Amino acid sequence: MESRCTVPRSEAIPLVDVQAQNAGVMEGIREAIERVVRSGHFILGEEVSLFEREVASYLDVRCAIGVSSGTDALLVALMALGIGPGDEVVTSPYSFFATAGAIARVGATPVFADIDPATFHLDPEAAARVIGPRTKAILPVHLFGQACSPEALRELAERHSLAIIEDAAQAIGAKTPVGPVGGIGALGCFSFFPSKNLGALGDAGLVTTGDPELAERVRVLRAHGAKPKYHHAQIGGNFRLDAIQAAVLRVKLARLDEWTRARRENARLYSSLFAEAGLPPGVLVTPPDPGAPYEVGAPRAVRSRRAPEGSSFDPSTGHVWNQYVIRTPRRDELRAHLMSRGIATEVYYPEPLHLQPCFAHLGYRPESMPVAEEASRETLAIPVFPELGEARVRRIAGEIVGFLRG
Repeated sequence: MESRCTVPRSEAIPLVDVQAQNAGVMEGIREAIERVVRSGHFILGEEVSLFEREVASYLDVRCAIGVSSGTDALLVALMALGIGPGDEVVTSPYSFFATAGAIARVGATPVFADIDPATFHLDPEAAARVIGPRTKAILPVHLFGQACSPEALRELAERHSLAIIEDAAQAIGAKTPVGPVGGIGALGCFSFFPSKNLGALGDAGLVTTGDPELAERVRVLRAHGAKPKYHHAQIGGNFRLDAIQAAVLRVKLARLDEWTRARRENARLYSSLFAEAGLPPGVLVTPPDPGAPYEVGAPRAVRSRRAPEGSSFDPSTGHVWNQYVIRTPRRDELRAHLMSRGIATEVYYPEPLHLQPCFAHLGYRPESMPVAEEASRETLAIPVFPELGEARVRRIAGEIVGFLRG
């Protein structure tokens, strides 16, 4: 990390710095693009196949299928399981819109269950209460880079004979005590949107599975359901991954562990600085790892959770820090303060999914998901990208502590 030298207070700090990351691998990116251009193969092909093998090995999953975006990964995963009109899928109300939007797009109904206040993940107890005879799957979200604890979700799915589809868009490389993210359920869905930990130069995504038959179904569906070519036994879509994006992702995949280590260093420093400062009541920082207490500062009504007794799980692998999120009832004031100091932030997510206008017909009302609604009012993501460095982390933390104490 950088030395403790101060960063000029006038320097703007972005939430994500894609340019800085790409600059470090620009030579490899140029060579990869030129290689694809010379080959003349721009859709699927050898580059995509090579990326699929390399990323499957990295994730420790049996099958990986490149697709056109994280949204399309969710969509084709639902299609591969035959989920459609009349079916219900239980999911989180506190996520990016694609999580629930994909369910609606296949004609199924998203059924929301509230989140755990400590982790922002789908609460298994709340999920159990909304499972009904039409429920076909559970779609949890590995939010902000932290893996869901899979044991309770697996037990719930097995008890009701349900599939698990993992929304792992923000959590590539995260691990759990029972296996890697993307290998916990029937299918895992990843996004390579440019701001993700592994970002393409545009839209790209991935579906993972341990079931070769499901993998083949996804491969057929991503090419309009054609097998062989021009013979369509089922209706799919154009979910194919571009060769240029695959080639770029191969270059970046080789650096992903290095970038993840830097994110963790930034996160550890934030957590240390906030703990040393003794933040006031009502401030919760996303946990530095699944084995650590969730609270920083004064107590808050949250439930701590640790890795199972006797587990060989290494907590340092449990969070890959796509975002570092703090929460405070003074969120909007704090955000305005940081903006005035040139520090970019983002609200993930300002309106929970169950209250979105397009889902009004489902009948949810304010206060029906109180934990998710409170999180939407109080949470704020601050910069944690790999190139941020110690001096800027200290500056950001200092501004936050000074404001909340003031």
